[in-house]
Amino acid sequence: MMQAGLEPMTPDEIAHGERVARHLRALIAEAGGWIPFSQFMHAALYAPGLGYYMTNRDRFGWAGDFTTSPELSPLFARCLAAQIAEILERTGGGDLIEHGAGSGRLAFDLLEALERLGALPRRYRIVDVSPALRADQRELLAAAPVPLDWIDAPPAESWRGVVVANEVADALPVDRFRITRDGCEAMGVVASGDAFEWSARPADQRLAAVVAALNARLPEPMAEGFVSEWCPGLPAWTAGIGASLERGALLIADYGLPRTHYYHPSRPNGTLCGIHRHHDVPDPLSRTGIQDLSAWVDFSAIADVGRANRFEVAGFATQAHAMASLGVEQELRALQEGVSESRRLRLSQAAQQLMLPEEMGESFKLLALTRGIEGQLAAFSFRDFSASL
Repeated sequence: MMQAGLEPMTPDEIAHGERVARHLRALIAEAGGWIPFSQFMHAALYAPGLGYYMTNRDRFGWAGDFTTSPELSPLFARCLAAQIAEILERTGGGDLIEHGAGSGRLAFDLLEALERLGALPRRYRIVDVSPALRADQRELLAAAPVPLDWIDAPPAESWRGVVVANEVADALPVDRFRITRDGCEAMGVVASGDAFEWSARPADQRLAAVVAALNARLPEPMAEGFVSEWCPGLPAWTAGIGASLERGALLIADYGLPRTHYYHPSRPNGTLCGIHRHHDVPDPLSRTGIQDLSAWVDFSAIADVGRANRFEVAGFATQAHAMASLGVEQELRALQEGVSESRRLRLSQAAQQLMLPEEMGESFKLLALTRGIEGQLAAFSFRDFSASL
């Protein structure tokens, strides 16, 4: 993301931001003047009719606030489809469930690629909390080649197939903490006039235990003054998306790190960020309901939950390595056949952004958790960094 030249908000954005801020101030007052950041983040992103993901606005692509891998090019979906096709073949078919489907672009391109491969799922199911995004998805997927349905939560009944979660875990609310001489503090939020400010208080028993457990598993404990995040909802989310899966795989793609890299001394201020119109917003407590809020994903935490819930860690790789394993070069050549020179150039530029280490190729990762599937998956034939988890 770009870091300079933050654009001013429009009058409509200012008005909406003030409505969200009033809601947040009421939550803070109701709680006695202080709330954990996870509560602030949840309201800023998901408060009904107010949160960033719960209203009608442009979020994806160059006209919005950020660009995801599927929005850049069909290349990402075509590579991922090759892995999904392999898993569906091993499970004897099944469903494909996507969590947090965004604009619907990944679903659209996946179904197109899977149809071309002769590997369509029995049905495509979408779990998404946003009414606005569901409407966009329904419009884009109106002519889908398989039955589609939207569900509010993972299915309760036993099923087989594949779960895809692309850039979902980074939007789960996080709590912030700061290491002190005596342990750690919780970094919460207070109202200060029309604005919001950070306010530290001693960590409660749960957060203190989490940080102590993290320090026990790191090569060296976090130093005094170190600030970072912990996602309290990540274990339940990970367990929930695969709880009823009888046989198949969870494919989780996001920007993130193994635990030892996430809490490394080189990241003394954590990974929390705000994003508005492709620019980093220095203050995550500003532009309420207008900016996206996210934090990098601790993939070790997801792997731990997976193992505790009868999943195998089947592979962990950078986006570049996974896409290389899944035939990105061949897919790029196929997309460039018979198109204009300008289109060929745009496809090449998108491929570079998806693959180069300084772009999305290294910061984005793919983690596969499998249940009832033996052997290596194609996405990790080139590189597999599972041992780092």
